[in-house]
Amino acid sequence: MTCHVIGHLKVRDPAKWEQYRSLLPATLAPFGGRVLLRGQCIAVLSGEHRFDATVVIAFPDRESLLGWHASTAYQDLIALREAAADMVLLAFE
Repeated sequence: MTCHVIGHLKVRDPAKWEQYRSLLPATLAPFGGRVLLRGQCIAVLSGEHRFDATVVIAFPDRESLLGWHASTAYQDLIALREAAADMVLLAFE
């Protein structure tokens, strides 16, 4: 069953964010991950939302998603991501 990671984010350091974004695809490839959406929030239609952008990444299955997140390649990027943006990552099946 396809699983998705949804990240809600607010960029604090655009240069570091671009560096993170440029390195991310290489961490996804071994796990069959692909970015489906990268977008800026244009309106909050209901409720409250403190983030400016969202990313949606698809994986073939739960094991691939969890393997990607636990991988050394991705774990090595987390410090850069945290320096670049405030982010909440959620996993969905």
